[in-house]
Amino acid sequence: MLKGSYPLDRFDGLRTPFYYYDTNLLALTLETVRTALQDRPSWQVHYAVKANHNQRILSQIAQAGLGADCVSGGEIKAALDAGFPASSIVYAGVGKADWEIDLALEAGVGRFNVESSAELRILSERAAAKGLVAPVSLRVNPDIGAHTLAGITTGLAENKFGIYHGALEPVIREALELPAIRYCGLHFHIGSQILDMSDFVALCNRINDLTTRLERLRLPVGDINVGGGLGIEYEHPNHLPIADFNGYFGVFKRLLGTRADVHFELGRSLVAPCGTLITRVLYVKEGVARTFAIVDAGMNDLVRPAMYHAYHRIENLSSDGPERPYDVVGPICESSDVFGKGVVLNECRRGDYIAIRSAGAYGESMASTYNCRALPGAVFTE
Repeated sequence: MLKGSYPLDRFDGLRTPFYYYDTNLLALTLETVRTALQDRPSWQVHYAVKANHNQRILSQIAQAGLGADCVSGGEIKAALDAGFPASSIVYAGVGKADWEIDLALEAGVGRFNVESSAELRILSERAAAKGLVAPVSLRVNPDIGAHTLAGITTGLAENKFGIYHGALEPVIREALELPAIRYCGLHFHIGSQILDMSDFVALCNRINDLTTRLERLRLPVGDINVGGGLGIEYEHPNHLPIADFNGYFGVFKRLLGTRADVHFELGRSLVAPCGTLITRVLYVKEGVARTFAIVDAGMNDLVRPAMYHAYHRIENLSSDGPERPYDVVGPICESSDVFGKGVVLNECRRGDYIAIRSAGAYGESMASTYNCRALPGAVFTE
């Protein structure tokens, strides 16, 4: 959203901090995805619920016809409550607890993304005990390093996720032999916030090589889930508010050799741009060499800058004064409670509304009550 388009009159009287969601931008984003895949009607996008589990956001995405990608029993419940059909839910995660497996089996989720032979055997046992058959994709670790933050790279051999691609054949054979397992395909995911399309080119090449090897061994491949990972432009939310879906899907259309259905698990690229953390200036503190804008939002409300040193564009919505550099910091008793250093803002005063942009993903969903602080609320466009 442009700086001048925030409804500041609606904000007056609301307790800050809170998340402001532009549901019109979300609708446009979802329509862009639909249009980009209209020539591939059997390809399915599953929204990664971990990015944002706000019920209104979930309901809008479900109504647009997307499936859900869940990584916990709680997310499965949230997706079902929001209207996602159980058959459209894929359940991933390296550490599925027994109660979560049972919940997913009883709900009838469309797919389990299984990450080890140990998990596969437990899933078979629990499904057999219920007289059910679990539909399974095997998550493959392709050993591909994505150009992104180290903490959100998931496709390297040393990561905890998935089955190393060179050790996949015996696990497929085991899946085919277990009594309560229906082997359906392969699942991949190499990381998050990826803007370099060459990473997805490398993934396609790895998938093509792997499927060719499996076919030579006369092992079934099934459908392909390529995960997600498409990033957004955090630096330019006003000029580039929608991710490059055409470029992203275009890579798989051009290079993926499979004729089977293809599944995607997009999260950040769908919801990050539509969310803004709104906070207010408590104090302007002049230091020896720096000026601090101390705001009422903290790392408990938006942890990404503290956890990943992640960048978010920050704007002063209340001021047209001269620009100055500020360290924008929160009230939490941690030195890492910093949203940005040397951020150039219009002159800040006590009470100014500050917008921390592109916070619709991994903002509200990762918020905590650290320091006994209340969770941030949510406000939506009318």
